[in-house]
Amino acid sequence: MKLVQTVSEMRALCRSAKLSGKRLGLVPTMGALHAGHLSLVHAARSRSDVVAASIFVNPTQFGPNEDFARYPRNLEDDCTILEREGVEFVFAPSVDEMYPKGAVTWVTVEGLSDRLCGKSRPGHFRGVTTVVAKLFHIVEPDFAFFGQKDAAQHAIIRHMVRDLHMPVSVEVCPIVREADGLALSSRNAYLGAEERKSALVLHRSLMRVQQLYQSGDRDSAKVIAAVKNEFAAEPTVRLDYFEIVNPDTLEPQSRVEGRTLVAVAAFAGKTRLIDNVVLGA
Repeated sequence: MKLVQTVSEMRALCRSAKLSGKRLGLVPTMGALHAGHLSLVHAARSRSDVVAASIFVNPTQFGPNEDFARYPRNLEDDCTILEREGVEFVFAPSVDEMYPKGAVTWVTVEGLSDRLCGKSRPGHFRGVTTVVAKLFHIVEPDFAFFGQKDAAQHAIIRHMVRDLHMPVSVEVCPIVREADGLALSSRNAYLGAEERKSALVLHRSLMRVQQLYQSGDRDSAKVIAAVKNEFAAEPTVRLDYFEIVNPDTLEPQSRVEGRTLVAVAAFAGKTRLIDNVVLGA
C-alpha cells in the first residue's frame, strides 16, 4: 500500500494505473474508519482492479460551531486497516494541499444543497461537493463508493457528476448497522452510554415509518406526526429534521408513493446523527 500526501503524486499514480488498463475505484472518507467504511472498500474491491481511499477531514464542510477540531483522527490505525483490506493507494493530503492559499473556487449544486442537512448546516454541501470534485479531478476514478446513510450527499454528488459531465459512476452501498440498529458513524465515538441508548430512537422512528407504510398509511403529514411521538418519548434527543422526500431531488413529498426517502437528523446530547430508509425501492 502506498500512502500519498501530494496531489501531484496521487495524480501520477492513478493515471499510471489507468493507462495500464486497470479500473480504478475510489472510497472517499474522513478517516476514523469503521465497518461501514470497510463495506465500501469491499464493494470497490469487487468492481475495481485498483482501489484508492482518501482520508481527509474537510474543513469547508464544517460550520463555525461544529466539531472539526475534535473530529476523530488516527491516520496510522486507518492505514493499517486499509492495508489489511488490500487498498493500493491512500491519499491523505494536508488542508493546504487541498486548498492552496488564495483558493476561491467552489462547486455548488443549486437548490439541492439547501435541503435536509443543507438547511440546518448552511454551506455544508458546498464544502462536500467542492472537495469531492477535487478528489474526482485528482484521482479520475471509474467508480466512487458512498454509503446510503449520507443519502442527501450522494444525491447531490450524482447531480454534480451529471451536470459537469464527470466520467465517474457513483455507487451507493447499504447502511451498516450495529446489532441494535444504530447506524455506524465515526461520530458514535462521542456518545456516552446513556446517549447511545437514547440515539436508538432514530432507527426506531424509521422502523415505525416502515410499519405505517406496510399497513397502507401514505399521508406524509400523518406519518411525520406519528414519528414525532417517538421522539417525544426520548426528551434527551433533540430532533433536527424528519422529512419525507424524493430521493433524487430531495423535494418534500406529501404522500409516500413511489420510491421515497425518509430521512432523519437529531442530536443525542451534543452529537448530531443522521439515518434514513428508502421505501418503495
